[in-house]
Amino acid sequence: MTFAIAILGLAVLIFIHELGHFVVSLILGMRPRRFYVGFPPAIWSVNRNGIEYGIGAIPLGGFVKIPGMHRPAVADVDVAFGLACDEAPGLAGSVARLRQSIADENGAASSSALSILKDAIEGKTFSPAAQKAVDRGVEDIGDALGPDAYWRAATWKRVAAIAAGPIANILLAFVLFTGLFMNAGGPATTTVSQVNSDAPAESMGLKAGDQIVSINGVRLEADQIAPTINSSGGELLSVVVRRDGQTVPLPPTRAVLSDGRYRLGFLSASEGLGVLPAAKEA
Repeated sequence: MTFAIAILGLAVLIFIHELGHFVVSLILGMRPRRFYVGFPPAIWSVNRNGIEYGIGAIPLGGFVKIPGMHRPAVADVDVAFGLACDEAPGLAGSVARLRQSIADENGAASSSALSILKDAIEGKTFSPAAQKAVDRGVEDIGDALGPDAYWRAATWKRVAAIAAGPIANILLAFVLFTGLFMNAGGPATTTVSQVNSDAPAESMGLKAGDQIVSINGVRLEADQIAPTINSSGGELLSVVVRRDGQTVPLPPTRAVLSDGRYRLGFLSASEGLGVLPAAKEA
């Protein structure tokens, strides 16, 4: 169960992280091609408006594919089409034209050469490894030559798209902590929120939801409860609580020494904070 919760928590963090990259790159004109939580192979995917959304079978990561993360290079052509040329020598001329246009940094000529090469490849049969390299090369080089390529964007846009992931995680942490402080971030109350198992509080019959009225006949404020218990030095304590609208005296019980203090073994509920104080604490 703990392992499953850890995996789920990791998946949420990855989703928020990648969502940050995705949203900012989309807003800034670098239209992502894929948005995945988990690593391939995909167990589910769908294409919407030219973007592939999916869930990978390996739940230990995720990714957003932003087009053209680097300027196209001659080496990209060799990696993508080297095996295909070995298996189909007739492609050598088309590949050479693409290599040269990329070396000359002629974007228009490169796009035209890639289109011609794609037409030359169509209908040919390659080994699985060559076909995989060709498919990836056509996609990646095409993306890198496109107007929405990451490497073409202004520096501030590239920095924003990359920084958006960790910033999204920081914002998530801020929101979660704000919620926690709004729920129970204020001063302690006289209401019991939790009773530790095998503790004196459990043996005396104290229950979560009980409101402590008095200890040894003295009515106490919330901030006086712990000091009073500690000052008992292990002597018997008579606790009276309010439960379901009734005043209930509990059997006298001794506090036990734990971490240098005498304790009965329960936690007090805390008041929630307002939005602004909670945000400040977060």
